[in-house]
This record gives sequence, structure tokens and C-alpha cells, in this order.
Amino acid sequence: MQPTDIGYIAGETHGLIAAPSDQNTGIQWYNGTNIITNAIESALGKGYANTDSIVKVQGAGSYAAKLCSDLVLGGYSDWYLPSLFELNLLYQQKNVIGGFVNDYYWSSTEQDKNSAYGEYFSDGYQHSYFKLDALYIRAVRAF
Repeated sequence: MQPTDIGYIAGETHGLIAAPSDQNTGIQWYNGTNIITNAIESALGKGYANTDSIVKVQGAGSYAAKLCSDLVLGGYSDWYLPSLFELNLLYQQKNVIGGFVNDYYWSSTEQDKNSAYGEYFSDGYQHSYFKLDALYIRAVRAF
């Protein structure tokens, strides 16, 4: 984290680890039910709580947060769908991380019962999309 990042604490080392590849190349944000999940946090460090909230409310199914939450990779099972600001960090470092395509990626940040936020990895444009839209996902984990 940088001194200008929300949640920055001097002397503490924190960061994100991105999965080395996308977990899906076109999946819905939700399980098909338009309901509020209260996954409204966009700040750094909030993606895990958002993901947990989404999965608790949405339940079973194949959707963005559930795929990230269920991921076991490199011996770790604490992967999650990044918040909007965390997703933007991935965009800013996409050439260093690698494996991203110039397409739309989901964040875990919800706008309302019908929409959630994502980011276009061609130019960094952040916007809300219908939860039924099929966007890419990349799981992260915090340290």
C-alpha cells in the first residue's frame, strides 16, 4: 500500500496477491436473484468482506464471488473477488501481474439490486454493469 491509499498505516506491510490467471472469462455477478447483498464497500481491504456478504446472501450457484471464494490455489483458500479500488490496483499493475485481457472485469462492489461495478482493462474506465452481464474475474488474496 502507498501513503495515499485508503487504509494505509505507516510501518505496516500489506498488499494483494492476484491469481496468475483469470478464474472465468464471462460469468454473472449473481446467482440469478436480484437482491441487495450489502457488498457496497469499494475501498482497499474491503473485497473479502464484500465477497463473504455476496456468498452468504446469494448462496449456491456459479457466479463471480462464489468462484473466487471457492478457489483453492497455491495452498491458499482465502481468495476473494476484489473491491472496486482493489480491482483498480490490478488494472494499474496489469502489465506486471500479467494475463489480463482488454475486457471488462467484475469487482465485488455492489451498486444496487440490479447492478455492480466493474472495470474495463483497456482504459481503466469504471462503471456499473447489470449483474447478469458476463464479465471476466480475477481472484485476489490479501497479506
